[in-house]
Amino acid sequence: MILHKMAFLAAFLFFLISSSSVCVQSRETFACDTKDAATATLRFCQLSIPITERVKDLIGRLTLVEKVSLLGNTAAAIPRLGIKGYEWWSEALHGVSNVGPGTKFGGVYPAATSFPQVITTVASFNASLWESIGRVVSNEARAMYNGGVGGLTYWSPNVNILRDPRWGRGQETPGEDPVVAGKYAASYVRGLQGNDPSRLKVAACCKHFTAYDLDNWNGVDRFHFNAKVSKQDIEDTFDVPFRMCVKEGNVASIMCSYNQVNGVPTCADPNLLKKTIRNQWGLNGYIVSDCDSVGVLYDTQHYTGTPEEAAADSIKAGLDLDCGPFLGAHTIDAVKKNLLRESDVDNALVNTLTVQMRLGMFDGDIAAQPYGHLGPAHVCTPVHKGLALEAAQQGIVLLKNHGSSLPLSSQRHRTVAVIGPNSDATVAMIGNYAGIACGYTSPVQGITGYARTIHQKGCVDVHCMDDRLFDAAVEAARGADATVLVMGLDQSIEAEFKDRNSLLLPGKQQELISRIAKAAKGPVILVLMSGGPIDISFAEKDRKIPAIVWAGYPGQEGGTAIADILFGSANPGGKLPMTWYPQDYLTNLPMTEMSMRPIHSKRIPGRTYRFYDGPVVYPFGHGLSYTRFTHSIADAPKVIPIAVRGRNGTVSGKSIRVTHARCNRLSLGVHVDVTNVGSRDGTHTMLVFSAPPGGEWAPKKQLVAFERVHVAVGEKKRVQVNIHVCKYLSVVDRAGNRRIPIGDHGIHIGDESHTVSLQASTLGVIKS
Repeated sequence: MILHKMAFLAAFLFFLISSSSVCVQSRETFACDTKDAATATLRFCQLSIPITERVKDLIGRLTLVEKVSLLGNTAAAIPRLGIKGYEWWSEALHGVSNVGPGTKFGGVYPAATSFPQVITTVASFNASLWESIGRVVSNEARAMYNGGVGGLTYWSPNVNILRDPRWGRGQETPGEDPVVAGKYAASYVRGLQGNDPSRLKVAACCKHFTAYDLDNWNGVDRFHFNAKVSKQDIEDTFDVPFRMCVKEGNVASIMCSYNQVNGVPTCADPNLLKKTIRNQWGLNGYIVSDCDSVGVLYDTQHYTGTPEEAAADSIKAGLDLDCGPFLGAHTIDAVKKNLLRESDVDNALVNTLTVQMRLGMFDGDIAAQPYGHLGPAHVCTPVHKGLALEAAQQGIVLLKNHGSSLPLSSQRHRTVAVIGPNSDATVAMIGNYAGIACGYTSPVQGITGYARTIHQKGCVDVHCMDDRLFDAAVEAARGADATVLVMGLDQSIEAEFKDRNSLLLPGKQQELISRIAKAAKGPVILVLMSGGPIDISFAEKDRKIPAIVWAGYPGQEGGTAIADILFGSANPGGKLPMTWYPQDYLTNLPMTEMSMRPIHSKRIPGRTYRFYDGPVVYPFGHGLSYTRFTHSIADAPKVIPIAVRGRNGTVSGKSIRVTHARCNRLSLGVHVDVTNVGSRDGTHTMLVFSAPPGGEWAPKKQLVAFERVHVAVGEKKRVQVNIHVCKYLSVVDRAGNRRIPIGDHGIHIGDESHTVSLQASTLGVIKS
């Protein structure tokens, strides 16, 4: 989070400077130290007592001043009760990060494993991989906590929808599909938090709730933006990942966003926080603001007339923790002015203190706790580095491979020209919200493991503002058996608070690519690093560029992974988690237009593969392999009856409201035979889409399941997918009600199709 206030940054300055070269020691006991006779016998320190009772006892001992001192991310110590201060803000988007002040590198913890940026990892469509990464990250996080240099509350993952291809933070997200985003959220959170429902390994946080996907575009920034969103789009797009994160991932925290939604700041909206997150979804955890959001809603959005009203409105809406100093500065006065009751503050503390107790922070000596053995030897291990490499290999997407130009051969392509501003990328490969990686392998270093390389940058940086390095790059391509161009973007082009205005390659990159393609002796392979999509239509159409690879931001092992894919040591299986649009898509499409569905009267084309039906550079789910797979639907029902609840259930028109259907075991089981008919072993990513019966508010199609399966040459494997009818075959009407369309639903897997008819059971149904 880029902070809105310089004052808030200054508040951490001394902390950050003083800890920048820290020599790591073991962490002191946070609370309930068994060696402290004055506090060890207090009721809130007794492990035999339920956490709810311990929290109640602790809150009952606090003064109002002490309570308010715990409402900010830099929570104060309570020395008289033996409680240390705590910094809540740590980040672990794709590895332990030092973006937040809760975590710092140094001493025996100089680095942590940096996995690929989320958009790249999600391209694997491998939920077990996502959870495995979460487990590794939480191991390293716990080790750093034990060493006194990390926190236990990590404000990750970012599960916002990549609605607009220009968004600078799209790289942090799981892409454009709400179901994929939700499954990623639940999987990564389970990996971070562990599987014990009463205890937490670390506490994850799904952010930024909700309809947040604009940072700084055309004079509109996130601090001032009011996202005008329909109930339909809220229910079937923007809220889906957060609901799945809470209900399926059991996340310990949700972060509200800077923007307003329909005129109300999200961090002061009781309908969003208290009604939806807490009551409807059943969050077992705390709600935190994005950094200084409470200050923003008062100072920038002028939502309230006084700071005390802003503090009171946020806490009463359901906010438990303020990333920033605002609640700490104004809550006591809000209570004194009768805008807020002390019991409202107590309710917030119940949620934060409960999470801390579930983390074991009030359980005394760290060494005696389940993760107390983790230390420096458990960070940057060979196994962790291996998983980072595997994640990059699985996430890289082969976009084009004309004439089987890839893989390259170490025998035939002994000399490779490696050209481009990202050819020697290191830090650029780990994207944003990263820490200090264990080490880097750049693309040119990775390729050097397979062939002799001739390295020329071609452009000084990704902005590529001039052509003075072109001639040397062209000469390198003329003399090489193959040429690999590593082009694309970096954080100077797309980042937090930096949205793009164009989908084209920056500066003169396209000119360099075309000149190299025209002059090169051998095949020209274009490798792209980016978080968001790029319009490379020119390269797709150019027969002198026979192969194109998207590497996203592939993490610390990115160069090795790219080389392994290019030379065939790894067979690509990634699929694009977002649509790649042509530049013309942006015509007459402001980022501020939130509608997912097309608005024909305004010439708004619709967004994402679910609602956009125009030309694309590459569609959602596109990705090639070095082998060829076929599908055959072996077994699937043709009719599924849907029983309606009681005599109050209704079948309205041609649909059933999900709340009226008996959903518990209502599942569509599909058995698919996947056969490898190519010449290499490979892993196939099987995407299952449904096309609901026609209706102007239904999506064209929607992803309902995905599976990743390894199939050897000539082998056939049967894959079973179970599609929950109410969750995945339903659609949302204009009023925001989720409904199951009655009639024929098309199930599409590659070139295979199957029709299943959903029929309402008439027993006990009142038709209307």
